[in-house]
Amino acid sequence: MSPRLSLIWPPILVGCAALAIWQGVVVGFGIKPFLLPAPSLIATNVVDNAGVIREAAVYTATTALLGLLIGIIAAILAGLLASRFIVVKRLVTPLAAGLAAVPIIALTPIFNNMFDITSRTPRVLVTAIIVFFPVFENVTRGLTQVPTAQLELMRSLNAAPATIARLVRIPNALSFFLTGLKVAAPLAVIAALVAEYFGGPQQGLGARIASSAANTAYGRAWAYVVAAIIVGLFFYLMVLLLERLARPWTGRARAT
Repeated sequence: MSPRLSLIWPPILVGCAALAIWQGVVVGFGIKPFLLPAPSLIATNVVDNAGVIREAAVYTATTALLGLLIGIIAAILAGLLASRFIVVKRLVTPLAAGLAAVPIIALTPIFNNMFDITSRTPRVLVTAIIVFFPVFENVTRGLTQVPTAQLELMRSLNAAPATIARLVRIPNALSFFLTGLKVAAPLAVIAALVAEYFGGPQQGLGARIASSAANTAYGRAWAYVVAAIIVGLFFYLMVLLLERLARPWTGRARAT
């Protein structure tokens, strides 16, 4: 058996076993769908509503992606300024931590009142705010926690601060940035999903989950939950692919 296959089949086996146990418990104990629908019921709803689920998943994924990109750009710019100016770091770091502590359910209604309720903007902004902190924190640490020997070498060569940033600080921050992105990408999907519960357009997965549950269509609601899980996994896998492209030696080290 190849090493790659040996890494894949155990989680697949465990997942299939968990689904089989889930199905057996629901059928055996006669658990009602409003408490816990059977995997077979969820699968039936996934097949029957595949088109609608796909459209909702694309809508939520687009919202999450827009918020993720805005949050990343803002976090990188803030991180560059914070690493260069200590005053900016002292001002932005507690503000970023405070924003990260604000619940999504508190931000979304406020933004819905500030912008057109039929717009995607409130959800994108909520997602960007949630994404900002983990990326900013990791980028700032990567730009500042540079080995002293490298900095001394560059200063001995009379390198300008911009040159030091380009040749030393930014490459050092790459691994930190990717670590923050691994946290931020799934968070973006969660933030977009939760924000869709509180008014606004009804095309997304969050709104469809809420409406299906309200109409006692519990199997369909769980089908949308499955789609949300797939979207979150897709975002995370895209980050892993980006890491493999940016740091190919990491993949080789894991393989050995």
